[in-house]
Amino acid sequence: MTDKNASGVQVPDDLAQVGFVFGAYGVAGWVRIRPFSEDADALLAVKTWWIDKPGLHDVDVKQCKLHGGDVVAQLVGVTDRNVAEALKGAAVSIPRSRFPALSDDEFYWAELIGLDVENLQGEHLGTVTDMMSNGPQSILRIQPAPTPDADPEVAAQERLIPFVDAFIIKVDKAAKKITVDWGLDY
Repeated sequence: MTDKNASGVQVPDDLAQVGFVFGAYGVAGWVRIRPFSEDADALLAVKTWWIDKPGLHDVDVKQCKLHGGDVVAQLVGVTDRNVAEALKGAAVSIPRSRFPALSDDEFYWAELIGLDVENLQGEHLGTVTDMMSNGPQSILRIQPAPTPDADPEVAAQERLIPFVDAFIIKVDKAAKKITVDWGLDY
């Protein structure tokens, strides 16, 4: 813990954004959260979230549940629809130390962002800058590293690689590298 928010509460140094407030839900002050994972385990398991609107602060969760692909939650201090609507767009974060444990072959998106991506031929494809979902699977968004012989006027094209067993050979978090079966020309 390294910093304090406006109310003097210690801000965890391992906060990870797990979703954002999408809007209000109902008239009693519930909020709708768009999670960054399909099952939203982290949001459902942790009872104190950090929200960055109006400034970064902790908020206790009275109740939360899945509703369609979103999470709906009743937060302490959010008492009506207007207060809930004012939180629209706020980032929702929780400490990584509070994430539920995963099996060895599962990963949180936040763990993959920033990893280098290399193919089976040893060619560097770039770095994972983001993740997205197209419904059935997650997709790595990879920004290629600039090459010395590339035209500086032409930006390297982003690569999108489905995060499925057919293409993902190995995720080595210790080495900060993902090995994929994917060519430079795909």
